[in-house]
Amino acid sequence: MNRLIINADRKKGKINRNIYGHFAEHLGRCIYEGFWVGEESPIPNIRGIRIDVVEALHKIRAPVLRWPGGCFAEHYHWQDGIGPRAQRKKIVNSCWGGVTENNHFGTHEFMDLCAQLNTEPYICGNVGSGSVYEMEQWIEYLTFDGVSPMANLRKENGREKPWKLKYFGVGNENWGCGGNMRPEYYADLYRRYQTYVKSYGDNQIFKIASGSHDHDYYWTEVLMERAGSYMDGLSLHYYTVAGTRWEDKGSASEFGLEEYFCCLKNALAMDDLLSKHSAIMDKYDPEKRVALIVDEWGAWHQVEPGANPRFLYQQNTLRDALIAGISLNIFNRHCDRVQMANLAQIVNVLQALILTNGEEMVLTPTYHVFDLYQVHQDADLLDYQLECGDYELNGENVPALSASVSKDKAGRINVTFCNLHATEVANLECLFNSGELKLNKVEGLVLTADKVNAFNSFAETDKVKPAVFNDVKINEKGFTVTLPSASVLRLSLVCADQCSI
Repeated sequence: MNRLIINADRKKGKINRNIYGHFAEHLGRCIYEGFWVGEESPIPNIRGIRIDVVEALHKIRAPVLRWPGGCFAEHYHWQDGIGPRAQRKKIVNSCWGGVTENNHFGTHEFMDLCAQLNTEPYICGNVGSGSVYEMEQWIEYLTFDGVSPMANLRKENGREKPWKLKYFGVGNENWGCGGNMRPEYYADLYRRYQTYVKSYGDNQIFKIASGSHDHDYYWTEVLMERAGSYMDGLSLHYYTVAGTRWEDKGSASEFGLEEYFCCLKNALAMDDLLSKHSAIMDKYDPEKRVALIVDEWGAWHQVEPGANPRFLYQQNTLRDALIAGISLNIFNRHCDRVQMANLAQIVNVLQALILTNGEEMVLTPTYHVFDLYQVHQDADLLDYQLECGDYELNGENVPALSASVSKDKAGRINVTFCNLHATEVANLECLFNSGELKLNKVEGLVLTADKVNAFNSFAETDKVKPAVFNDVKINEKGFTVTLPSASVLRLSLVCADQCSI
């Protein structure tokens, strides 16, 4: 029997709502067609931003959105994207397909999008091909409330009052597409650039340094040693693929159990990555002042047949839902250091929440995981121990179950589970280490399907969606539950002194 022991009276930390954040890059159809359709479009929109996508993201309380990239950020010059749209400079998106970028979606449109979404903007500045002065001007344009060249320019472009901007990234992947820099060089460059990322008035900016990818612990070591005192956050990027070679990522929807198992194993590796990067950060920052920001993560598969290979458009299956559930459970558990995570990407790119095709829109299995897991946002992580068997395939083993346990502001306990096993149910006993906690009922929602490669299409939009789950039996010590194979499950525990959700 698998066992979950919950110490309901012991809190382990606060789960920052920004762990459930997102990422939008000028890549493929993420911005254009995904969010931006233009004011003249027959697709219902508010000031050019499509309404259906905004409403869907409202439902899951998307807390923070990173923009404009990604690799694109290190080619982006913000002044190309302001002023009358017809007069904006057209550029070539050399990062992603060599397409012409008309810059109709720029600073004003992004801040409007965030306002419509009620989400925090997270802007990534250009270090690779941009200047210190350019970055300084952008901050002034966005946040200065007074008389200055950039504030005056903002007013000329129709925005009288400055915006609130909390999160600002100084570069992206500067070890790679952001300049192929050595960590020693970037550390010095970061110290210089961040000096000019100024906080005006009561707008206090949280500065995020461009961090490591995967297992590059040396980058983290150098950045923390040489520039740790100048940053509020340090980023980390990690993508889940179906194999060991970056060049062979495997199909998004046509795969067998071997590829399924490999993806889950690689998703679970996030736990070890966070532990090791956090240990280095602890050495230089024992008070945990500097946040670890996982601002690119998710599954990266081959593009769909016939799609532009540089647009990174891929289907999204039940396997991806499990990758999302596993990853979010891991982030929750590391909430002492991880204060933000941004899934790549929000619409039409990589592990997207939403796919669009003209006027049509479909919610992916990953979207439904974020819907189920939103109960953890700003909740208290509870102390728990999960004892479970392994999922074994071809002589390899991974834990068969993944879980998170939190208590929300109303005092309700929410538990999220992932059963990784593709074909076997998991019987689990949950015990409370508190004799005062008595359950009245357990309310459940489950996400599963008949096949691990099941997905939602424009022809069949609800093939993979949450369903009410009742296979729970309450007892004196807690409850027992049977988790379906290949499933993501949320249980909300209604106690004797709590109202129903």
